[in-house]
Amino acid sequence: MHPTDLRIFVAGHRGMVGSAIERRLRSLGYAEIVTRTRAELDLTDQAQVRRFFASEHIDQVVLAAAKVGGIYANSMLPADFVYENLMIEANVIWAAHARDVDRLLFLGSSCIYPKFATQPMVEEALLTGPLEPTNEPYAVAKIAGITLCASLRTQFGRDYRAIMPTNLYGPGDNYHPTRSHVIPGLIRRFHEARETGAPEVVIWGTGEPRREFLHVDDLARASVHVMERPRSEFDEVLGGTLAHLNVGTGVDLTIRELAGLVAGAVGFEGRLEFDPTMPDGTPRKLLDVSRVTALGWNAEITLRDGLRSTVDDFMLQYAARSGAVDPLGSTP
Repeated sequence: MHPTDLRIFVAGHRGMVGSAIERRLRSLGYAEIVTRTRAELDLTDQAQVRRFFASEHIDQVVLAAAKVGGIYANSMLPADFVYENLMIEANVIWAAHARDVDRLLFLGSSCIYPKFATQPMVEEALLTGPLEPTNEPYAVAKIAGITLCASLRTQFGRDYRAIMPTNLYGPGDNYHPTRSHVIPGLIRRFHEARETGAPEVVIWGTGEPRREFLHVDDLARASVHVMERPRSEFDEVLGGTLAHLNVGTGVDLTIRELAGLVAGAVGFEGRLEFDPTMPDGTPRKLLDVSRVTALGWNAEITLRDGLRSTVDDFMLQYAARSGAVDPLGSTP
């Protein structure tokens, strides 16, 4: 079978990450891409997932489906985040194994690493210290997904791989006022402040934490690149003992610097005020990307270029939903 003839199930294809991976696969000639909306297949329902795999004859899986959100959403809905992500991962990964799907890619997050991990964070830092409390439920669920993939590799020889991207942004993001991550949240707030003529925007925290940001199209390239590598090459890069691989740019900046760049991209010229009474989260999150670089992949999209395309996407979505009660209020 030619690689592009593989039937690949992209779980979560309507989200920012899943849609970018689907676009990448199609651009490379993969034609047999299987997708389902949540209305068609509830991934938290074990029976539905089992029936899907029994009927679809899937060759490979990309598991990009997840319940995601920023600090506020994680703080307000911790039970939802841990339950839904655990159910999605357990159902999809185990059903794939039960139907003899030998290769699967699980999308995790850099929040799996300890709050005070040595920077930049290497893959071996997993489970070496306490997590950041504000997103611990989500992180625990992602760690469970990694562990399940690694355990199936060990016990059954499955070629199940996991990649841990740094903070993501890009077209198709969720711009909800309370459930979004930092970049889409700032884009919306700066746009609304500019539209109303507000003299300032107040941003949570001190602005001093450092973060790394990866454009979703770069992640899509990395995802397909990692999936296409022979198992021997993947195992060699990871030393034969790990199942997860960091994906990022290897470059970080402060939230204060980021806010200035986003304000400039949006065209907001007012003051940026920081509220130190609100949580900062982890002081620094920078991934060691030496292993994925050794596998032959590097990020290509600069933060400035990526912000421009993301602001353009926001404006298109905002214009399309301008008549709604809460434009851009739904999670993709």
